Amino acid sequence: MSVVRVTTIIFDSEENAGNAVKSYAETAPSDFPGAEQLLGIHAEGNTGIYVSLYADNEAMERATGTRSKALDSIQGIVSVDTKIGNVEINHTN
Repeated sequence: MSVVRVTTIIFDSEENAGNAVKSYAETAPSDFPGAEQLLGIHAEGNTGIYVSLYADNEAMERATGTRSKALDSIQGIVSVDTKIGNVEINHTN
């Protein structure tokens, strides 16, 4: 089964959160071609949640350099929390 990386970022403003999620939606598909699925969520004011699914740990690790550069370029980050786990269900209709 796939592996998932869930990153929650708290921004210094709702505007910076919205800008970051919009930018992610525009650039993530080309920045992370090895991802099986990408989600960018603007949640509750100044919070952005980013979810990426990969076939395996190796595919996820190949994206780490690009991820680091992307995080460094984002304006207004207050904190970043990342969790990695195994996908137990990935249902779509």
